[in-house]
Amino acid sequence: MAFDIEMIKKVYENMPARVDKAREIVGRPLTLSEKILYAHLWDGNPSTAYVRGKDYVDFAPDRVACQDATAQMALLQFMHAGKNKVAVPTTVHCDHLIQAKVGAKTDLATANSQSREVFDFLSSVSNKYGIGFWKPGSGIIHQIVLENYAFPGGMMIGTDSHTVNAGGLGMVAIGVGGADAVDVMAGMSWELKFPKLIGVKLTGKLNGWTAPKDVILKVADILTVKGGTGAIVEYFGEGAEAMSCTGKGTICNMGAEIGATTSTFGYDDSMRRYLSATGRQEVVDAADKVASYLTADAEVYVNPEKYFDQLIEINLSELEPHINGPFTPDRGTPVSKMKTEAEANGWPLKVEWGLIGSCTNSSYEDMSRAASIVEQAVEHGITPKAEFGINPGSEQIRYTIERDGIIETFEKMGTKVFTNACGPCIGQWDREGADKQEKNTIVHSFNRNFSKRADGNPNTHAFVTSPEMVAALAISGRLDFNPITDTLLNDKGEAVKLNPPVGDELPTKGFDVEDPGFQAPAEDGSGVQVVVSPTSERLQLLDPFTPWDGKNITGAKLLIKAFGKCTTDHISMAGPWLRFRGHLDNISNNMLIGAENAFNGKANLVKNQLTGSYDAVPAVQRAYKAAGIASIVVGDHNYGEGSSREHAAMEPRHLGVKAVLVKSFARIHETNLKKQGMLGLTFANEADYDKVQEDDTINFLDLTDFAPGKPLTLEFVHADGSKDIIMANHTYNEGQIEWFKAGSALNLIAAGKA
Repeated sequence: MAFDIEMIKKVYENMPARVDKAREIVGRPLTLSEKILYAHLWDGNPSTAYVRGKDYVDFAPDRVACQDATAQMALLQFMHAGKNKVAVPTTVHCDHLIQAKVGAKTDLATANSQSREVFDFLSSVSNKYGIGFWKPGSGIIHQIVLENYAFPGGMMIGTDSHTVNAGGLGMVAIGVGGADAVDVMAGMSWELKFPKLIGVKLTGKLNGWTAPKDVILKVADILTVKGGTGAIVEYFGEGAEAMSCTGKGTICNMGAEIGATTSTFGYDDSMRRYLSATGRQEVVDAADKVASYLTADAEVYVNPEKYFDQLIEINLSELEPHINGPFTPDRGTPVSKMKTEAEANGWPLKVEWGLIGSCTNSSYEDMSRAASIVEQAVEHGITPKAEFGINPGSEQIRYTIERDGIIETFEKMGTKVFTNACGPCIGQWDREGADKQEKNTIVHSFNRNFSKRADGNPNTHAFVTSPEMVAALAISGRLDFNPITDTLLNDKGEAVKLNPPVGDELPTKGFDVEDPGFQAPAEDGSGVQVVVSPTSERLQLLDPFTPWDGKNITGAKLLIKAFGKCTTDHISMAGPWLRFRGHLDNISNNMLIGAENAFNGKANLVKNQLTGSYDAVPAVQRAYKAAGIASIVVGDHNYGEGSSREHAAMEPRHLGVKAVLVKSFARIHETNLKKQGMLGLTFANEADYDKVQEDDTINFLDLTDFAPGKPLTLEFVHADGSKDIIMANHTYNEGQIEWFKAGSALNLIAAGKA
């Protein structure tokens, strides 16, 4: 079944004229990314050639997707917008609030019991406002979007950074904060700085142990976690065309780890096969009529250096399997060099766990290729040395791999089959013994491996690799095991060499499922009541943030000077805190508790300038708020790296932080700060970061003249009375300055002024 087929046909109906006009205006051939962007302008037909990396542009996305952890805050905000129904097709997916512990059946029942209040809220809000609702256990948001909603040439936004997964089906799909989603759901335009373009030419063909995951692991190693910031990555070449659609999805998915706005591939036969296999032949028929508009103009791929801001070329025939980590997804190590690297860095060589799943690698192909390795081990009498767990991507995947015997293969090796949900990938893993904080190694097919992310243990060295490599490393129990060259001993003492993985791109018998877990909304939701208990610990109706008073901010205290990597996990932890995602005040108790204080090297311990004592970051900030004192946060490079978690912006806003001043921002976090009426600023001179002292009081000298392109002047008054004047840059345009003045973008919507 093809959801929203009439909307998709309308997109294709408009696309040729808009792309042709854009090509005329720009005066050259267009990349796929540019075609999709120009075809989705809010004003319709293009009239301007936009400057990449400079011009802010209003777009009209085709749809919105939300996961349960972020949907709570997004829908709480939408309820303030005064709308009767969402303006574009929208879905909510319950995949984050399900912990992995015992196994799918028990864990899902536990989640349904513990989070029933939240699930019922999301279900009723969805029913009221015309939103499609995917129940707990139905699957991971991005896998379900790929199976049901993504379509070549479309544009979507989602309240999760891995919304970019849909690029595997030729979309421009972008992760955003809930406030951005509310704009689109309310029928308004969505603003984005016109992205730069990075081209990745894939030559050759994947073979042996190398998988699509290795492409993005290699790209991450090349570009680093911030190398894609402000850019769309467009993959092309013979290697791209030879890859499966879900493999393309894996590559696009992890584009979030290089900071890319999104990643995408041109429409090809792999997408036709996938769309047809997932019951969307109607989409294929419609797309084929405009196929030339769903990929770049031929000249672009012939001479890519003329059309992309940066070009990378990877020969897939020579690409080695990679194992990235620990603690950062861009530290790439080819499997042949892991032994040397691990020994040189003191990484634990014993692998304790192997985990397959997440939105990155939980497709039928992923499961079947990993199962082929497990099957060999079982047949040859090889006992696995590590524990093993899988999370199927959706109920459709789970049902089909159970039918085809793949789950049975995994279970022969003692594998734990967890719920069709995010689980360990986002910290929803009750791992036995993690509280001991022992130094150990795990391998997984997820996308992120930040410290403490999977199991809460800062000493867990997590490495990212492909599902088939996860299987091999878990079976061997060694991080330095190279399945291309090494052997394993079986129960007879014989040396066995594993054959390269094999698996079906799509199930030969087709996909099947009894209950996919979808709940369609009421045709008329006006009678649906949404109830939030005022005493709830999980949900809290929102109060509007206070507008700016029009005066300079003075007497502000330094809350924390964060040192080094400060991701959204550091600013607003997940794991056990997920249960408070719908309650702003309660979840604010995790604000910046993972950030390292530059003055003492410790997390969650900062100086309270009112008392001179040290306390937890949220406690100190609440003391400042109670005293009516403003504060600011200072940070390092790529501040806010990671997920689309707008709680990382809403929590400091709620507790009274006025500004965040850093060396550089991750894209989504900077936008989230702006949307919530915060000041997101960068040092004009990065060396000024070193001038910030622990007891500083900060005065804004010219905030009353806040204007696009005009730096702000901040006075840092030190404890000895000396002062430093620091210039701060910003990227606010006139509309975004209005968000700040109004207190938030949502305040403008509610007032009918946006």
